[in-house]
Amino acid sequence: MDVELFEQDRIFMREAIEEAKKAQALGEVPIGAVIVYQGEIIARAYNLRETTQNAVTHAELMAIQQACEKIGSWRLEETTLYVTLEPCPMCAGAILQSRVPRVVYAARDIKAGCVDSLYRLLNDSRFNHECEVTEGILADECGQMLTDFFRAIRERKKAEKLERKRLAQEK
Repeated sequence: MDVELFEQDRIFMREAIEEAKKAQALGEVPIGAVIVYQGEIIARAYNLRETTQNAVTHAELMAIQQACEKIGSWRLEETTLYVTLEPCPMCAGAILQSRVPRVVYAARDIKAGCVDSLYRLLNDSRFNHECEVTEGILADECGQMLTDFFRAIRERKKAEKLERKRLAQEK
């Protein structure tokens, strides 16, 4: 692997992680994305599905929308999308439709990932566009962030259940 490209990928993935932290601060699943064009970040986004109660407010989709507005075209040729979690089918479809030529993601999503885990949508030659994919950049850090987030949710739900049970016993 090209050392310079690897270091660049790490730098931009760190930016995506900063976006994921914004999502986490809102109680959202911590997923962040940035889109880079000519060495500059032109779009930044993070998950807002719970906040907006809108199924399509995934980090990737919002970043794609911002990038299209910035470039003035639906074709995001010559860009790279960095995202902290492997894109789902909806986001993979948007990536293909917007002609993003390169996607870099950190952690695999074994339940919904459609780049490598469940399907290989971005590299399916039956589509009129394919992407170069790099996976695993800062995967441990991103994976741990997600693991910690979901563990905290489970622990909170367990504590709430125990509290309800305690209150019911007091009555």
